[in-house]
Amino acid sequence: MQFGLDVAQHWLDWPEILRRVRYAEDSGFRGAWVFDHFKPNYPDPTTGSWNGPCLEGWTLLAALAASTERIRLGVLVTGVTYRLPSILATQAVTVDHVSNGRLEFGIGAAWFEAENRQLGVPFPPRKERFERLEEAVQAIKLLMTKDGATFGGRYYRLEDATYLPRPIQQPHPPIWIGASGEAVAIPIAARNADVWHGFGSVEALRRKAGLLDLHAERAGRDPAAILRATDLSISERWPEVRDRAEALHAAGFSYLIVSWPTEGWDRLSEFVESVMPDLPA
Repeated sequence: MQFGLDVAQHWLDWPEILRRVRYAEDSGFRGAWVFDHFKPNYPDPTTGSWNGPCLEGWTLLAALAASTERIRLGVLVTGVTYRLPSILATQAVTVDHVSNGRLEFGIGAAWFEAENRQLGVPFPPRKERFERLEEAVQAIKLLMTKDGATFGGRYYRLEDATYLPRPIQQPHPPIWIGASGEAVAIPIAARNADVWHGFGSVEALRRKAGLLDLHAERAGRDPAAILRATDLSISERWPEVRDRAEALHAAGFSYLIVSWPTEGWDRLSEFVESVMPDLPA
């Protein structure tokens, strides 16, 4: 089992973000993750204010890539509404090179409507956002792998487009798709993802994983080729944390992203020193 650390960059300055990522690197985490938002996702617990620092995700990844050596880095996940897929692809390739092939490419349909409205970014209806997500992944893969790429979708287009250099990771960095909805989102992940990131109880995730397998087979893909990932809270009692991690491992989830604990550094250090070493390898 592999572990990532959710750095949770809102309300943080650059020195603290870097401190968290370097700690993760030194402590044996496989990856460190930021998110793709431009404002905090929750208010300051002491003041109730929603206004606070939140450094932009992809610029932050490039800075972290240049400031670390081994840990893999990703945005969990990039909102498809925020950038044209062609531009996002060039950002991703750049981070892949700066990191010497340590990028995990996370993407999803976006959900934070208020943020979009405040920044003047269009926020289409849910159905369209998921249609855009699938088109975006297809266009990104083309631009990362082909010269003279042409793509004619409903929402996005490429016309004889070539972008160089190619990614260090071939054919492209692993594409993570965050997907929870069973009717639309999980089938998109089954058709397109290298890694599926899901949410929910162990029972719900087991059911969703079965649907992922079914839709992958329908798309002519080997379900076993899609790595399964989800989150792990470490704010519960340690026996409960161990039980959930072991149950997820038994359900086929081989990558757990540890949420930054509300209890802070001491809680994370205790997990690293006393719990993580005993969890399934």
